[in-house]
This record gives sequence, structure tokens and C-alpha cells, in this order.
Amino acid sequence: MAETTVFVVDDDPDVRDSLAALLTSAGLSPRVFDSATAFLAQYRPGEAGCLVADIRMPDMDGIALQTELANRKAGLPVIIITGHGDVPLAVRAMKAGAMDFIEKPFDDDRVLDSIRRGLSRVAEERDSVEVTQAVGARLATLTPRELEVLELLVAGNPNKVVGHQLDISPRTVEVHRGRLMDKMQARNLSDLVRMALAAGIGGPKAAPKPL
Repeated sequence: MAETTVFVVDDDPDVRDSLAALLTSAGLSPRVFDSATAFLAQYRPGEAGCLVADIRMPDMDGIALQTELANRKAGLPVIIITGHGDVPLAVRAMKAGAMDFIEKPFDDDRVLDSIRRGLSRVAEERDSVEVTQAVGARLATLTPRELEVLELLVAGNPNKVVGHQLDISPRTVEVHRGRLMDKMQARNLSDLVRMALAAGIGGPKAAPKPL
């Protein structure tokens, strides 16, 4: 599965082999590379996973690789492997967005824990994107009037106020509200409001007006 892929970039073959064996034994799918350029030549933005990279490599170091991935908007969690003397560099990498740095010789449990946290973050971000896309697709099915009702409901207006502002009866508002619940697949009003707010619906123009 894409979300369990761990990209390992290190010029030391012993480290690559050790990490590959560790990840495989933990049920993860490692892909190893002996240089940052070799990894970049094969990686395509959108591939999910987690990156473990050595901070010191001859052609491109871990920080430069991290920067390049950020420029490509890869969205990969980055874990930096560092020697004791490289800790200041690793801290710099953390400030630039790396999620963790692990000193050599590293503890297997520490490595796996960090990688799993990175993969969990990827899964959460993927789920968030999928939810946003689903809400957007549902919003696209609403009529202009239903969108107006939704905006006013999200602003906290009761049916009577919504009806007054749209010049329709409270009963008609109730009908629109029922259709909104069905089309948006909302379990209740709070669920409907949550989805609308996540989609950016409910701004100043929806503020209630006095009766």
C-alpha cells in the first residue's frame, strides 16, 4: 500500500540494508536509494509515504533533499538520520520542516515509532483531502436557494429569520433544510454546519438581520 511506503536514502549500504530489514520485519514497505539524486529521479509528487534520509551524503545532503521536496510540494514527512556532530544541522532541518531527527547509532523502536507517526500524519492528511473533496461534490448538487438557506443556517439563524431574509415561509425553510440534510448526507444540524464551515461557507454576508 502506498501509505506504508518508507523511502530510505543513505549512501551507506550497511545502513540501507539494516533499515530495509527492520522495516520489512515491521510490516512496512521500504524502498532504498543510495543517493538523494537517485531518489529524486524516481520519486513522483503524490506518492504517499515517509522519507528517512541521512543528513550527510556526497551529492546532495539531507537538508538539500528536504528543501527540494518542499519546492516540489511533495508533502512527505521527513526524518533525518544524524551523527552526534551533526545535531546542529539536524535542528536546522527540524526548523525547516523535518518531523524528527534520530542520532546514530539509532534504536530500532525509536526509528519505527517515528516512522509510524509520520505515516499516521500522511493518512490523516489524505483522509482530510478526501473528506473535503466529498463535501465539495455534495455542495455542487445544491440549488442556489439551498445554498442561501445553508449560509443563513450556518450563521446561526433560526428558520423564522431565514424565512424573513429570503422572503419565504418558515415551513419552506424547513423543506429546504430537509433537502440540505439529504444532499449533504448530514446526520444532524451540527454535522451540516461542520461540513459547511470546512468548505468555507458562512461568512459575513450570511449574518442575521433584525426582524
